[in-house]
Amino acid sequence: MLDTVQFECWELLMTESGTAAGVPFLAVPPEGGPRADTPVVVGWHLMDAPRSEAAFAAAVPLTGLDAWRVYLGLPRMGARLPAGGMDELMALGYEDAVGLMHGPVNAEAADEFDAALAVLRERFGARGPLGLLGGSAGAGVALEVATRRDDVAALVGVSPLVQLRPVVTTLGKLFGVDYAWGPKSDAVADRMDYVARVGELGTTPTLLVVGAQDEPSAFLEPARELVAGAAGPADLVVVEGMGHALAEEPGLEPAPQTPHAAEVDAHAVDWFRQHLGA
Repeated sequence: MLDTVQFECWELLMTESGTAAGVPFLAVPPEGGPRADTPVVVGWHLMDAPRSEAAFAAAVPLTGLDAWRVYLGLPRMGARLPAGGMDELMALGYEDAVGLMHGPVNAEAADEFDAALAVLRERFGARGPLGLLGGSAGAGVALEVATRRDDVAALVGVSPLVQLRPVVTTLGKLFGVDYAWGPKSDAVADRMDYVARVGELGTTPTLLVVGAQDEPSAFLEPARELVAGAAGPADLVVVEGMGHALAEEPGLEPAPQTPHAAEVDAHAVDWFRQHLGA
């Protein structure tokens, strides 16, 4: 766990932030310095804490990885929250969690990725292998992007949204909402069923990290099924004592890394080093 001095020093490493093709980003340079062949790892945060690109970078900084680490903000989150802030976003979730929140966030983030990546590669002169990182909803985005591209050299999903239906059921129980499925929401759930679509990942090396205290039916079981069906290298790590979140609330600003997040970080770094050569 970082103490105050270490955390302030870590913040100084955050060398650049801004937007790339309209997408908010925060970038951390490679440990060995920029090179043309430097790998690029792009990550998306959770809707749970940490729920912004800066907070996710603090929770999972990929310490020691010799790669550009770029953290993107999800649509409708962080700097792109609706006018009413988190209250409005939560209201949309109560109204229609699939049609107004999970479905659009996943699709819009994946749709905007190619243009953002092109800008980032040009900006940093980084032409090396591509890795993807995501937490929860952000892991769903990473999986969606990997189904669309053939150049993803490694993927790490943490507390991953692998199947939408069991996640909506779990959230419904938590918030007392009985979600009414229909043809449109069923189509979104089918698209966001990466167990059923695992063949579209090709041979992308995929690591899924799930907390032992997270809801098994919504996160652990789908992750286990995806790993079992993967054509390429795949592994599942269960972190004892960890729930769904990777940071303390409110999760909007960078905060000291928790012990569980540090364990996640170490697993992610090992996977990316193995498959990106970073």
